[in-house]
Amino acid sequence: MNSSTTEKIKIQKADKSRIDQVDFENLVFGNVFSDHMFECDYKDGSWQTPTIRPYGSITLSPAAKVFHYGQAVFEGMKAFKDEDGKVWLFRPDQNAKRINKSSVRLAIPEFPEEIFFEALTTLVKMDRDWVKSGEGNSLYIRPFVFATQAGVGASPSTEYKFMILMSPVRAYYAGDIQVEIAEHYSRSANGGVGAAKAAGNYAAQFFPTNLAREKGFQQIIWTDASNHEYLEEAGTMNVFFRVNDTLLTAPISDRILDGVTRKSVIALAKRDNIAVEERRVLVSEIVEASKNGSLKEIFGAGTAAVISPINAFSFQNTTHNLEKQDDSYAVKFKKELTDIQRNRCEDPFNWRFEVV
Repeated sequence: MNSSTTEKIKIQKADKSRIDQVDFENLVFGNVFSDHMFECDYKDGSWQTPTIRPYGSITLSPAAKVFHYGQAVFEGMKAFKDEDGKVWLFRPDQNAKRINKSSVRLAIPEFPEEIFFEALTTLVKMDRDWVKSGEGNSLYIRPFVFATQAGVGASPSTEYKFMILMSPVRAYYAGDIQVEIAEHYSRSANGGVGAAKAAGNYAAQFFPTNLAREKGFQQIIWTDASNHEYLEEAGTMNVFFRVNDTLLTAPISDRILDGVTRKSVIALAKRDNIAVEERRVLVSEIVEASKNGSLKEIFGAGTAAVISPINAFSFQNTTHNLEKQDDSYAVKFKKELTDIQRNRCEDPFNWRFEVV
Protein backbone atom coordinates (compact mmCIF):
# COMPACT_ATOMS: atom_id res chain seq x y z
CA MET A 1 0.00 0.00 0.00
CA ASN A 2 1.33 3.45 -0.83
CA SER A 3 0.06 6.85 0.18
CA SER A 4 -0.30 10.16 -1.62
CA THR A 5 -2.50 13.24 -1.49
CA THR A 6 -4.59 15.36 -3.84
CA GLU A 7 -5.08 19.00 -2.96
CA LYS A 8 -7.37 18.06 -0.11
CA ILE A 9 -7.54 14.25 0.14
CA LYS A 10 -5.15 11.73 1.67
CA ILE A 11 -4.96 8.62 -0.50
CA GLN A 12 -3.99 5.06 0.45
CA LYS A 13 -3.99 2.75 -2.56
CA ALA A 14 -4.77 -0.95 -2.40
CA ASP A 15 -1.76 -3.21 -2.96
CA LYS A 16 -3.72 -5.34 -5.42
CA SER A 17 -7.07 -4.96 -7.16
CA ARG A 18 -9.87 -7.46 -6.46
CA ILE A 19 -11.43 -6.89 -9.88
CA ASP A 20 -10.26 -10.25 -11.29
CA GLN A 21 -12.36 -12.01 -8.64
CA VAL A 22 -15.63 -10.47 -9.89
CA ASP A 23 -18.06 -12.13 -12.30
CA PHE A 24 -19.41 -9.02 -14.03
CA GLU A 25 -21.99 -11.04 -15.97
CA ASN A 26 -23.75 -12.25 -12.83
CA LEU A 27 -23.78 -9.32 -10.43
CA VAL A 28 -26.34 -9.03 -7.63
CA PHE A 29 -27.22 -5.33 -7.31
CA GLY A 30 -25.14 -3.65 -4.61
CA ASN A 31 -23.35 -6.77 -3.32
CA VAL A 32 -19.88 -6.23 -4.83
CA PHE A 33 -17.74 -3.17 -4.12
CA SER A 34 -14.78 -1.60 -5.88
CA ASP A 35 -11.22 -1.45 -4.54
CA HIS A 36 -11.42 1.89 -2.73
CA MET A 37 -13.76 3.97 -0.59
CA PHE A 38 -13.86 7.51 0.74
CA GLU A 39 -14.34 8.57 4.34
CA CYS A 40 -14.21 11.78 6.33
CA ASP A 41 -15.01 12.27 10.01
CA TYR A 42 -16.73 15.21 11.64
CA LYS A 43 -15.63 16.04 15.17
CA ASP A 44 -14.87 19.09 17.31
CA GLY A 45 -17.17 21.13 15.10
CA SER A 46 -15.48 20.56 11.74
CA TRP A 47 -14.79 17.97 9.04
CA GLN A 48 -11.39 16.35 9.46
CA THR A 49 -8.86 15.07 6.89
CA PRO A 50 -10.72 13.39 3.99
CA THR A 51 -9.26 10.01 3.04
CA ILE A 52 -9.52 7.47 0.24
CA ARG A 53 -8.43 4.00 1.33
CA PRO A 54 -8.92 0.37 0.33
CA TYR A 55 -12.49 -0.88 0.76
CA GLY A 56 -12.86 -2.54 4.15
CA SER A 57 -14.63 -2.64 7.47
CA ILE A 58 -15.01 0.26 9.87
CA THR A 59 -15.20 0.12 13.66
CA LEU A 60 -18.05 1.72 15.57
CA SER A 61 -19.11 1.79 19.20
CA PRO A 62 -22.34 -0.13 19.86
CA ALA A 63 -23.50 3.13 21.43
CA ALA A 64 -23.02 5.07 18.17
CA LYS A 65 -26.09 7.25 17.85
CA VAL A 66 -26.89 6.06 14.33
CA PHE A 67 -27.94 2.72 15.85
CA HIS A 68 -30.27 4.31 18.37
CA TYR A 69 -31.70 7.44 16.75
CA GLY A 70 -31.27 6.79 13.04
CA GLN A 71 -29.28 9.86 12.03
CA ALA A 72 -28.28 8.64 8.56
CA VAL A 73 -28.88 9.90 5.02
CA PHE A 74 -27.58 8.74 1.66
CA GLU A 75 -27.51 9.36 -2.08
CA GLY A 76 -27.55 7.16 -5.16
CA MET A 77 -25.81 8.00 -8.42
CA LYS A 78 -24.00 6.23 -11.27
CA ALA A 79 -20.89 6.40 -13.43
CA PHE A 80 -21.07 5.22 -17.05
CA LYS A 81 -18.38 4.28 -19.57
CA ASP A 82 -18.93 4.99 -23.25
CA GLU A 83 -17.61 2.94 -26.17
CA ASP A 84 -14.47 5.08 -26.32
CA GLY A 85 -13.61 4.33 -22.69
CA LYS A 86 -14.58 7.76 -21.35
CA VAL A 87 -16.28 7.82 -17.95
CA TRP A 88 -19.29 10.03 -17.23
CA LEU A 89 -21.39 11.06 -14.24
CA PHE A 90 -25.01 12.18 -14.58
CA ARG A 91 -26.01 15.43 -12.85
CA PRO A 92 -23.72 14.94 -9.82
CA ASP A 93 -24.37 18.52 -8.70
CA GLN A 94 -27.94 17.49 -7.86
CA ASN A 95 -26.74 14.69 -5.60
CA ALA A 96 -24.30 16.99 -3.80
CA LYS A 97 -27.05 19.49 -3.10
CA ARG A 98 -29.62 16.88 -2.10
CA ILE A 99 -27.44 15.02 0.41
CA ASN A 100 -26.86 18.31 2.21
CA LYS A 101 -30.58 19.13 2.10
CA SER A 102 -31.28 15.70 3.60
CA SER A 103 -28.57 16.23 6.21
CA VAL A 104 -30.04 19.54 7.33
CA ARG A 105 -33.43 17.88 7.87
CA LEU A 106 -31.82 15.29 10.18
CA ALA A 107 -29.64 17.83 12.05
CA ILE A 108 -26.46 16.52 10.40
CA PRO A 109 -23.76 19.06 9.41
CA GLU A 110 -23.51 19.76 5.68
CA PHE A 111 -20.53 18.33 3.80
CA PRO A 112 -18.44 20.78 1.72
CA GLU A 113 -19.45 20.43 -1.94
CA GLU A 114 -15.92 21.06 -3.24
CA ILE A 115 -14.58 18.13 -1.20
CA PHE A 116 -17.54 15.99 -2.26
CA PHE A 117 -16.69 16.57 -5.94
CA GLU A 118 -12.97 16.04 -5.48
CA ALA A 119 -13.60 12.83 -3.53
CA LEU A 120 -16.12 11.60 -6.09
CA THR A 121 -14.00 12.25 -9.16
CA THR A 122 -10.77 10.99 -7.56
CA LEU A 123 -12.46 7.79 -6.40
CA VAL A 124 -14.02 7.12 -9.82
CA LYS A 125 -10.68 7.78 -11.57
CA MET A 126 -8.88 5.38 -9.24
CA ASP A 127 -11.44 2.61 -9.83
CA ARG A 128 -12.37 3.43 -13.44
CA ASP A 129 -11.72 -0.20 -14.51
CA TRP A 130 -14.75 -1.13 -12.42
CA VAL A 131 -16.94 0.97 -14.74
CA LYS A 132 -17.84 -1.41 -17.55
CA SER A 133 -19.10 -0.26 -20.93
CA GLY A 134 -22.11 -1.85 -22.59
CA GLU A 135 -25.88 -1.59 -22.19
CA GLY A 136 -27.07 -2.03 -18.61
CA ASN A 137 -23.60 -1.76 -17.06
CA SER A 138 -22.69 1.05 -14.67
CA LEU A 139 -20.91 1.79 -11.42
CA TYR A 140 -23.43 2.59 -8.69
CA ILE A 141 -22.11 5.22 -6.28
CA ARG A 142 -23.38 5.48 -2.72
CA PRO A 143 -22.45 8.62 -0.73
CA PHE A 144 -23.79 8.52 2.83
CA VAL A 145 -23.32 10.09 6.24
CA PHE A 146 -24.22 8.81 9.68
CA ALA A 147 -23.90 9.64 13.39
CA THR A 148 -20.89 8.07 15.16
CA GLN A 149 -20.85 9.69 18.61
CA ALA A 150 -21.09 7.10 21.39
CA GLY A 151 -23.99 7.74 23.72
CA VAL A 152 -27.67 6.91 24.06
CA GLY A 153 -28.88 10.34 25.13
CA ALA A 154 -31.71 11.45 22.84
CA SER A 155 -29.97 14.35 21.14
CA PRO A 156 -28.19 14.98 17.83
CA SER A 157 -24.75 13.47 17.53
CA THR A 158 -21.68 15.68 17.71
CA GLU A 159 -19.64 13.28 15.53
CA TYR A 160 -20.35 11.90 12.04
CA LYS A 161 -18.72 9.93 9.25
CA PHE A 162 -19.21 10.76 5.55
CA MET A 163 -18.41 7.93 3.15
CA ILE A 164 -18.62 7.00 -0.53
CA LEU A 165 -18.78 3.38 -1.71
CA MET A 166 -18.94 2.18 -5.31
CA SER A 167 -20.51 -1.00 -6.66
CA PRO A 168 -20.52 -2.36 -10.24
CA VAL A 169 -24.10 -3.14 -11.28
CA ARG A 170 -26.30 -4.31 -14.10
CA ALA A 171 -30.02 -3.62 -14.60
CA TYR A 172 -31.97 -3.29 -11.33
CA TYR A 173 -35.30 -4.72 -12.49
CA ALA A 174 -35.72 -7.25 -15.27
CA GLY A 175 -38.87 -6.53 -17.24
CA ASP A 176 -42.14 -4.89 -16.19
CA ILE A 177 -43.41 -4.98 -12.62
CA GLN A 178 -46.77 -5.26 -10.89
CA VAL A 179 -47.67 -3.01 -7.97
CA GLU A 180 -50.27 -2.68 -5.24
CA ILE A 181 -51.73 0.70 -4.32
CA ALA A 182 -51.36 1.26 -0.57
CA GLU A 183 -54.58 1.52 1.40
CA HIS A 184 -53.19 1.40 4.94
CA TYR A 185 -49.44 2.02 5.15
CA SER A 186 -47.78 5.28 4.12
CA ARG A 187 -44.26 6.19 3.09
CA SER A 188 -44.28 9.66 4.66
CA ALA A 189 -46.48 12.36 6.17
CA ASN A 190 -46.79 16.13 6.12
CA GLY A 191 -43.97 17.71 8.09
CA GLY A 192 -41.98 14.45 8.06
CA VAL A 193 -38.78 13.41 6.31
CA GLY A 194 -40.22 12.10 3.04
CA ALA A 195 -38.30 14.67 1.00
CA ALA A 196 -35.00 13.56 2.57
CA LYS A 197 -33.11 10.42 1.60
CA ALA A 198 -33.16 9.28 5.20
CA ALA A 199 -32.23 5.68 5.87
CA GLY A 200 -35.28 5.20 8.06
CA ASN A 201 -37.63 6.01 5.18
CA TYR A 202 -36.50 2.83 3.44
CA ALA A 203 -36.51 0.67 6.55
CA ALA A 204 -40.16 1.59 7.15
CA GLN A 205 -41.08 0.45 3.62
CA PHE A 206 -39.76 -3.08 3.97
CA PHE A 207 -42.62 -4.58 5.99
CA PRO A 208 -45.55 -3.38 3.83
CA THR A 209 -43.53 -4.19 0.69
CA ASN A 210 -43.03 -7.73 1.99
CA LEU A 211 -46.78 -8.03 2.50
CA ALA A 212 -47.35 -6.90 -1.09
CA ARG A 213 -44.79 -9.41 -2.37
CA GLU A 214 -46.62 -12.22 -0.60
CA LYS A 215 -49.56 -11.32 -2.87
CA GLY A 216 -47.40 -11.41 -5.99
CA PHE A 217 -46.56 -7.71 -6.36
CA GLN A 218 -43.02 -6.38 -6.65
CA GLN A 219 -43.67 -2.93 -5.24
CA ILE A 220 -46.20 -0.55 -3.68
CA ILE A 221 -47.52 2.73 -4.98
CA TRP A 222 -47.67 4.81 -1.83
CA THR A 223 -50.62 7.06 -1.04
CA ASP A 224 -50.99 10.08 1.23
CA ALA A 225 -51.00 9.44 4.97
CA SER A 226 -54.21 11.40 5.62
CA ASN A 227 -56.88 9.53 3.65
CA HIS A 228 -54.96 7.39 1.11
CA GLU A 229 -56.66 9.30 -1.68
CA TYR A 230 -53.63 10.58 -3.59
CA LEU A 231 -50.86 8.67 -5.35
CA GLU A 232 -47.33 9.69 -4.36
CA GLU A 233 -44.36 7.37 -5.08
CA ALA A 234 -43.78 3.83 -6.34
CA GLY A 235 -41.57 1.81 -4.03
CA THR A 236 -38.24 3.65 -3.94
CA MET A 237 -39.01 5.61 -7.11
CA ASN A 238 -41.00 8.61 -8.23
CA VAL A 239 -44.00 7.55 -10.30
CA PHE A 240 -45.56 8.82 -13.54
CA PHE A 241 -49.00 8.15 -15.03
CA ARG A 242 -49.78 8.61 -18.71
CA VAL A 243 -53.44 9.45 -19.21
CA ASN A 244 -54.10 9.71 -22.95
CA ASP A 245 -51.02 11.72 -24.01
CA THR A 246 -50.54 13.69 -20.80
CA LEU A 247 -47.96 12.77 -18.17
CA LEU A 248 -49.04 13.15 -14.52
CA THR A 249 -46.81 13.05 -11.45
CA ALA A 250 -47.12 14.17 -7.85
CA PRO A 251 -45.62 17.59 -7.05
CA ILE A 252 -42.52 17.95 -4.90
CA SER A 253 -43.42 18.48 -1.24
CA ASP A 254 -42.08 17.55 2.18
CA ARG A 255 -43.45 14.03 1.45
CA ILE A 256 -42.06 13.54 -2.07
CA LEU A 257 -38.39 13.06 -2.93
CA ASP A 258 -37.02 15.51 -5.48
CA GLY A 259 -35.73 12.73 -7.72
CA VAL A 260 -32.94 13.46 -10.22
CA THR A 261 -34.44 11.03 -12.73
CA ARG A 262 -37.89 12.52 -12.12
CA LYS A 263 -36.83 16.07 -12.95
CA SER A 264 -34.87 14.77 -15.95
CA VAL A 265 -37.95 12.98 -17.34
CA ILE A 266 -40.00 16.15 -16.92
CA ALA A 267 -37.36 18.18 -18.77
CA LEU A 268 -37.25 15.64 -21.61
CA ALA A 269 -41.05 15.57 -21.86
CA LYS A 270 -41.25 19.34 -22.11
CA ARG A 271 -38.52 19.36 -24.75
CA ASP A 272 -40.45 16.74 -26.71
CA ASN A 273 -43.69 18.76 -26.44
CA ILE A 274 -45.37 16.18 -24.21
CA ALA A 275 -47.86 17.68 -21.77
CA VAL A 276 -46.77 17.32 -18.13
CA GLU A 277 -48.89 18.06 -15.08
CA GLU A 278 -47.17 18.16 -11.69
CA ARG A 279 -50.19 17.92 -9.43
CA ARG A 280 -51.89 15.72 -6.89
CA VAL A 281 -53.19 12.58 -8.60
CA LEU A 282 -56.26 10.87 -7.14
CA VAL A 283 -56.37 7.08 -6.82
CA SER A 284 -59.97 7.22 -8.06
CA GLU A 285 -58.86 9.20 -11.11
CA ILE A 286 -56.34 6.53 -12.16
CA VAL A 287 -58.76 3.67 -11.45
CA GLU A 288 -61.39 5.37 -13.63
CA ALA A 289 -58.80 6.06 -16.36
CA SER A 290 -57.92 2.37 -16.32
CA LYS A 291 -61.59 1.42 -16.67
CA ASN A 292 -62.31 3.80 -19.55
CA GLY A 293 -59.08 3.03 -21.41
CA SER A 294 -57.44 6.45 -21.12
CA LEU A 295 -54.69 5.16 -18.78
CA LYS A 296 -51.92 4.20 -21.16
CA GLU A 297 -48.88 3.75 -18.94
CA ILE A 298 -47.48 3.85 -15.41
CA PHE A 299 -43.75 3.86 -14.78
CA GLY A 300 -41.32 4.49 -11.95
CA ALA A 301 -38.28 6.73 -12.30
CA GLY A 302 -35.15 6.48 -10.17
CA THR A 303 -31.38 6.17 -10.26
CA ALA A 304 -31.15 2.41 -9.78
CA ALA A 305 -33.74 1.34 -12.37
CA VAL A 306 -33.77 4.55 -14.49
CA ILE A 307 -37.28 3.86 -15.88
CA SER A 308 -39.28 0.89 -14.62
CA PRO A 309 -42.52 0.13 -16.54
CA ILE A 310 -45.52 -1.05 -14.51
CA ASN A 311 -47.83 -3.40 -16.40
CA ALA A 312 -50.49 -3.90 -13.70
CA PHE A 313 -51.71 -2.37 -10.45
CA SER A 314 -54.05 -3.64 -7.77
CA PHE A 315 -56.48 -1.58 -5.72
CA GLN A 316 -59.09 -2.91 -3.32
CA ASN A 317 -58.29 -6.47 -4.45
CA THR A 318 -58.98 -5.68 -8.10
CA THR A 319 -56.12 -5.94 -10.58
CA HIS A 320 -55.94 -3.54 -13.51
CA ASN A 321 -53.75 -4.61 -16.42
CA LEU A 322 -52.15 -2.14 -18.81
CA GLU A 323 -51.62 -2.91 -22.47
CA LYS A 324 -48.22 -2.30 -24.02
CA GLN A 325 -48.09 0.90 -26.07
CA ASP A 326 -46.43 1.09 -29.48
CA ASP A 327 -45.43 4.67 -28.65
CA SER A 328 -44.44 3.94 -25.04
CA TYR A 329 -43.27 6.99 -23.09
CA ALA A 330 -41.38 4.71 -20.69
CA VAL A 331 -39.36 3.21 -23.54
CA LYS A 332 -38.82 6.63 -25.11
CA PHE A 333 -37.60 8.34 -21.95
CA LYS A 334 -35.37 5.45 -20.92
CA LYS A 335 -33.64 5.54 -24.29
CA GLU A 336 -33.26 9.32 -24.23
CA LEU A 337 -31.87 9.28 -20.69
CA THR A 338 -29.46 6.40 -21.21
CA ASP A 339 -28.25 7.86 -24.50
CA ILE A 340 -27.31 11.05 -22.67
CA GLN A 341 -25.80 9.18 -19.73
CA ARG A 342 -23.68 6.96 -21.98
CA ASN A 343 -22.54 9.73 -24.36
CA ARG A 344 -24.44 8.33 -27.34
CA CYS A 345 -26.08 11.63 -28.27
CA GLU A 346 -25.85 15.36 -27.74
CA ASP A 347 -26.45 16.66 -24.23
CA PRO A 348 -28.52 19.85 -24.66
CA PHE A 349 -29.11 20.12 -20.91
CA ASN A 350 -25.43 19.90 -19.92
CA TRP A 351 -26.24 17.03 -17.55
CA ARG A 352 -23.22 14.90 -18.42
CA PHE A 353 -19.98 15.33 -16.45
CA GLU A 354 -16.80 13.70 -17.73
CA VAL A 355 -14.37 12.24 -15.19
CA VAL A 356 -10.87 12.95 -16.50
